Amino acid sequence: MSNNSKHEKKYCPKCGKAFECKPGNITQCQCFGVPLNSEELYFIKEIYDDCLCADCMLKMKQVYKEKRILKYYSSITQDDI
Repeated sequence: MSNNSKHEKKYCPKCGKAFECKPGNITQCQCFGVPLNSEELYFIKEIYDDCLCADCMLKMKQVYKEKRILKYYSSITQDDI
């Protein structure tokens, strides 16, 4: 069985763009180049049940970062300043 047999054409649930998922050769998959920490990955998995394209993964990484910053700043009180 070749690694190509495990490649699958998917559509990003966020933007609808087609991409090739390569779980049989993960280092060649488009998602491999998107660095996500465990919190970012969990955040994305809570919203989407399937793989995103690399562009949307990067966008969701930014959304997570922005939400974290907003949460941090909203927790600051006048006494903290």
